[in-house]
Amino acid sequence: MSFARLVQLHLLQGRWAAHRRAPPLRTDRKSYAAGEQSRGLDRAVGAFRAVTGDEGVSVGDAVREQHGRDESVHSCRPPDVVVWPRSVEEVSALARICHHHRLPIIPFGTGTGLEGGVGALKGGVCFDLRKMDRVLDLHAEDFDVTVEPGVTRTALNSHLRDSGLWFPVDPGADASLCGMAATSASGTNAVRYGTMRENVLNLEVVLADGTVFHTAGRGRRPRKTSAGYNLTNLFVGSEGTLGILTKATLRLYGIPEAMVSAVCSFPSVQAAVDSTVQILQCGIPIARIEFLDDVMIDACNRYSRLSYPTSPTLFLEFHGSERSLEEQVSMAEELAGANGGSDFSWARDAETRGKLWKARHDAWYAALALRPGCKAYSTDVCVPLSRLPQIIVETKADLIKNKLTGPIAGHVGDGNFHCLMVLDPDDPAEVQRVHEFTNRLARRALALDGTCTGEHGVGLGKRALLREEVGPQAMEVMEALKASLDPKNLMNPGKVL
Repeated sequence: MSFARLVQLHLLQGRWAAHRRAPPLRTDRKSYAAGEQSRGLDRAVGAFRAVTGDEGVSVGDAVREQHGRDESVHSCRPPDVVVWPRSVEEVSALARICHHHRLPIIPFGTGTGLEGGVGALKGGVCFDLRKMDRVLDLHAEDFDVTVEPGVTRTALNSHLRDSGLWFPVDPGADASLCGMAATSASGTNAVRYGTMRENVLNLEVVLADGTVFHTAGRGRRPRKTSAGYNLTNLFVGSEGTLGILTKATLRLYGIPEAMVSAVCSFPSVQAAVDSTVQILQCGIPIARIEFLDDVMIDACNRYSRLSYPTSPTLFLEFHGSERSLEEQVSMAEELAGANGGSDFSWARDAETRGKLWKARHDAWYAALALRPGCKAYSTDVCVPLSRLPQIIVETKADLIKNKLTGPIAGHVGDGNFHCLMVLDPDDPAEVQRVHEFTNRLARRALALDGTCTGEHGVGLGKRALLREEVGPQAMEVMEALKASLDPKNLMNPGKVL
């Protein structure tokens, strides 16, 4: 008996008994005939309209094109139909129709993904979840809230403004919170507050056959649990391949009494990373610590009209009480100085801090401005902190050798960084060089005990790299899980696996 078969036979007893004999997923084999799908689609459209009304269904070319792409360089792959459910009941009903007609299901949040996760590779039905945009069940005294999938990070924090609470996970884009959970997003605050994986307490999920279940039990929201398998974390990072996330219960945090930001320049990448490691080793509760290489800080200076030295740079932010900030800042500044860092350039008031971090989040546009008329592609990897200087130095040498434009910015406190590749999409030779570079970068990270993606996800572009990263046995387990939960391979087929 194969390893995958053995795992599958022991997965999800009871409700899933009927699915246990499903063969392990083979992503290189179609699970339905094209003709059957086409006929099923014609019959399904009328059934969709019966669920959502005419306004909740579209087969228009422009609408389908809009839903066939995200912010990645992957080509547009439009779905056959777009639907806009307004409730979990409608999501379930629509999923049952798709399941009956063997139509692929592609969840869609705000389309801000970076790895082609919304492309409809096999056609099918895009579930645009933006009409489900309610903030539900705020428990301020328990520091948690439940949201529907159309709620974005900015919308939630606006809703929380008068409660004294906030949700700190900030990937830069104003992404939907369930979309952030689906890709296990993180961002600039992760060094202190964690990623989505640490901040999701419970999920409501609609499976491919329309079944609705809660990963931690209906209404459960404890701060910790040791009860059973961690199904919540199974769906965090699943990229729509296991089910549709229709509610997320999230951890909240108190808004700090005081915040202060600073910028510090260094003579080398090594010096900047050494300072970061020492700050973390001393237990300084740094909230954000971001790295920009010389090319990136130069681009940000030009785009955002700043005047920082063109050298490896750290952007830092401290949260706490006024008294605790004094100690944090003093220790961090002393450590940076010992590594050749410049005096801190301060951003104390909200307006100045906002300008500083807007410049960091505008790094994408700053990179694009280096080559007007070109396109940008962001790739990310993550390595242990001690390996960060080596991989950044080797990566910069690779960029120079291959005459590529790729400013580097990263969440240095996590060992996670991005190359913002700026390229001419009409130059096949440059496109090929970028493709080869991104594969070398990912394999360089794997060779240094890291991962091919720290926060963007696998999507389309990193499926082969995932297999190299986790190995054949782990892939068999993933494929068996997928086959048990989605035996017809309808949930966002062609992604991750």
